[in-house]
Amino acid sequence: MAAGHSLEVDPARWQTGLEELLGRVAGRFGRVEPRRRARAFVYGLLADLPRKNCWTIAEHAGNPNPDGMQHLLGRAVWDHDGVRDDLRAYLVEALGDPEAVLVIDETGDLKKGTQSVGVQRQYSGTAGRVENAQVAVYLVYASDAGHAMIDRELYVPRGWIEDPVRCRAAGIPEQVGFATKPALATQMLVRALDAGVPTAWVTGDEVYGADPGLRAELERRGIGYVLAVACDHPVLAAGDRYRADALLRRVPARAWQWVSAGRGAKGHRLYDWALSAWTTATPILAASTGCWRAATAPPANWPSTAAGHPAPCSWPPWSGSPGAAGPLKSASRLARAWSAWTSTRSAAGVPGIAGPPWPCSPTPSWWSRP
Repeated sequence: MAAGHSLEVDPARWQTGLEELLGRVAGRFGRVEPRRRARAFVYGLLADLPRKNCWTIAEHAGNPNPDGMQHLLGRAVWDHDGVRDDLRAYLVEALGDPEAVLVIDETGDLKKGTQSVGVQRQYSGTAGRVENAQVAVYLVYASDAGHAMIDRELYVPRGWIEDPVRCRAAGIPEQVGFATKPALATQMLVRALDAGVPTAWVTGDEVYGADPGLRAELERRGIGYVLAVACDHPVLAAGDRYRADALLRRVPARAWQWVSAGRGAKGHRLYDWALSAWTTATPILAASTGCWRAATAPPANWPSTAAGHPAPCSWPPWSGSPGAAGPLKSASRLARAWSAWTSTRSAAGVPGIAGPPWPCSPTPSWWSRP
């Protein structure tokens, strides 16, 4: 139970909104006790506690010990995915926009032991290197009104799936099979689009841009995308196959435009962009920092030779982004077993404070023995 990071939150300021949201998900709990405990857990995550674990959250709630919180996360029966769906609907009501963007990305939580479900030595973007970590894939909804997490999936490495004894010990359901990160992202995108989440296009890094299945699903649905690809990504142009970076070098100087990818801590993040339609179906976006694969026509307000809107490809500076401090980060440190990972991610799905109007609403479900 590592320390969580505190977030400057005034729960009283959001009392009305929080109670409305908690009221929406109340029906996902079959008994009043876990429903009340979930409410106390959420308030504990939002509180300015120096450390956030089952002990400190229980103390904040006035409980004599952490048993109740541990039971909520690891053994209590409630509809985690139903909570996720309720939160998604709530967020779409507040942030919904036909021009919104769905952002897919993964983040890792560093671990010291081997018991946390899905943990192994693997690359963690949080650390920027290979570490002993759990990795999860997240789906974020971003519009002019704000941005928030609307879905999550824990990445369970193949080595775990091929060890049924270890899976049973961690509480992983038997029906869970191995799925790559792009496959997990595709599952979440399908759920969101099937639920009618309004969006214009999808963006993500090269882990997702390299996956033909994910791209094919979006193309089938007529959803635009701008996905990063590796420098050696093969591109068909004029009947020949080229590396993406080779095509980038062929972009004429007049095609480049200097476009802001949004404000950062030091002002606008400016990059050079050019859109090169090497094929009508899958143009390549060239940037000073790499290549992006795009499909379907860009929005009408884009410059004809530049990609002006890949800005959401970078995480907005919000309190709930993967790897950032906030309720989700604190919750992630409370769960090792499958049911607890699901529970903490679902319980952490509450409005945050920084940014308009509800920037932090993660919605998860499975992972750490409290």
